[in-house]
Amino acid sequence: MIRGYRVVTNPERMGRGFTAYVMVGLSSHTKAAQEGFERAMAVAPEVVECHNIAGAFEYLLRVESADLSEYKRFHTEVLGTQSHVNAITSYIVMGSSKDERAT
Repeated sequence: MIRGYRVVTNPERMGRGFTAYVMVGLSSHTKAAQEGFERAMAVAPEVVECHNIAGAFEYLLRVESADLSEYKRFHTEVLGTQSHVNAITSYIVMGSSKDERAT
């Protein structure tokens, strides 16, 4: 029943005050393409959530970084180097009036 315990940290004090939700589309919908993408996201420290979803895109990511320039680096050097990624749409979080993930 209990899957674990969490420590609630302050993102700004941890150097992760910038959050973006990122929709990712793949050009290939094979199992190998999905597994490769998921492996790459598993080792990317900026990716704190990676969800395989139904709809116009294959993945929804929650990405945390220090600031916009660090997010741009992740966008270019991590997402931009994945061979099957063909669409990236970023939604920048400007504020959060409700967030109950770790309460």
